[in-house]
Amino acid sequence: MRHLETELEATLDMIRTELGNSTDLVIRSFTVITQLQAHSAAIVYIDGLANVKDMLESLLANCGESQPVIPPEGVTSPLQWIQSFMLRSGDLSSVKDCDSLCHAILSGETVVLVDGYSEGIAAATNEWKDRGVTEPTSQSVVRGPREGFSETLRTNTALIRRKIKDPRLWLETRQLGAVTHTDVSIMYIQGIVDEKVVEEVRSRLDRIDTDAILESGYIEEFIQDKTITPFPTIYNTERPDTVASGLLEGRVAILVDGTPFVLVVPALFTHFIQTAEDYYQRADIGTLLRLLRYVCLFIALFGPAAYIAITTFHQEMIPTPLLINIVAQREGIPFPAFIEALLMEVTFEILREAGVRMPRTVGQAVSIVGALVIGQAAVDAGLVGPAMVIVVSITAISNFVIPSYNMGISIRIIRFLFMMLAASFGLFGILVGSIIMVLHLSSLQSFGVPYLAPFAPFIKEDQKDNMMRLPQWLLNTRPRLMNHNNPGRQKERR
Repeated sequence: MRHLETELEATLDMIRTELGNSTDLVIRSFTVITQLQAHSAAIVYIDGLANVKDMLESLLANCGESQPVIPPEGVTSPLQWIQSFMLRSGDLSSVKDCDSLCHAILSGETVVLVDGYSEGIAAATNEWKDRGVTEPTSQSVVRGPREGFSETLRTNTALIRRKIKDPRLWLETRQLGAVTHTDVSIMYIQGIVDEKVVEEVRSRLDRIDTDAILESGYIEEFIQDKTITPFPTIYNTERPDTVASGLLEGRVAILVDGTPFVLVVPALFTHFIQTAEDYYQRADIGTLLRLLRYVCLFIALFGPAAYIAITTFHQEMIPTPLLINIVAQREGIPFPAFIEALLMEVTFEILREAGVRMPRTVGQAVSIVGALVIGQAAVDAGLVGPAMVIVVSITAISNFVIPSYNMGISIRIIRFLFMMLAASFGLFGILVGSIIMVLHLSSLQSFGVPYLAPFAPFIKEDQKDNMMRLPQWLLNTRPRLMNHNNPGRQKERR
């Protein structure tokens, strides 16, 4: 750690060298005249990251006078004079070494240096162009707030504080990434959150040793409990109301500068099936939608596999008229049911990915038209049967019902495994695969909390907000495994 030089020019030369004489580096010199003597000074900032208009007006208005300025009693140095009476910025800090000086400049702060002193003043003048608060695109709702996170960390923390105006909402910030020095914040409600979870989050973040953190996905892979699993164990969202709801349940939010996606831990399996809109509708409507999502989850997971198993090994389970129709449709098709399903699933995955990557104006049209044209052409060419097109289509649509994109991808991956088991062993293979999947889910944890809670372990009092959502006046306790300090939500139950 190199300390700053007392000579102003030596410090400025060091800054130019460290930043490679970058063209956006701005150094402006001025003179501080006091009754003691005249002092050479300079302000240093990065053009585009800092808004120095007010600061320049304040400095030049006080330093541009030809008459000496008499410092107030107790002020013995120009640095104290500048910090106490000349700077209008609300957040001032002292920098005494080269690393903190460069970090302050590259973070959008403006540094004031005075000749003869081996320290400087960093003023918070951070202001850069951002996308602003817009409607989230990945988690849309029919009823509810339309605001979503942006790429600016301070904007995101402000959106959460707008919803939770409690002094116990605490925020901790650290820099991760040896090159990027990305600001990463953890947010939680003191007195509601489990301190062990907060300490575990701190410990895992401090263990990260990498050059760059460009998105919250980088952190997710570093801090998740188990990497050998297709299921996500950390929840991500770009909705402030979802994060606020998680904080009120005793979870911890991890915010990363430069991305609108905030991580929420611990994350349970049921967390990925629920949406914020469940609590904005009446309890009966919210319950119906949740049950519908669970049904779609099973269809997306077992739909093609069940069709392959029944048509290949268990034809006796199909009613005779329907079996005759299916056999007539499959007449002339050269492939078994598994190859049919595999062709259609892979084709649909290609169309879905193409629709995501193409320009928004044509992506949706291409994916829909492509699915219709290719599906009809495949049937006419005798490659697949009409029943298989229906099964794959309803499976794909059911997959879109799952609110979490991460969980949807996991289901898509596991679906192919169940298809192979069904083609090899029929319904017995699906049953064995389901047992293995449930055992695997039961072994997972998210920051010490069982992944399948409150199903396993079964927690009776938490079932009121699980597959069903009871009215708000009955949701009087927080999830038991998530909160031990303050389990009551309503005053009469505290």
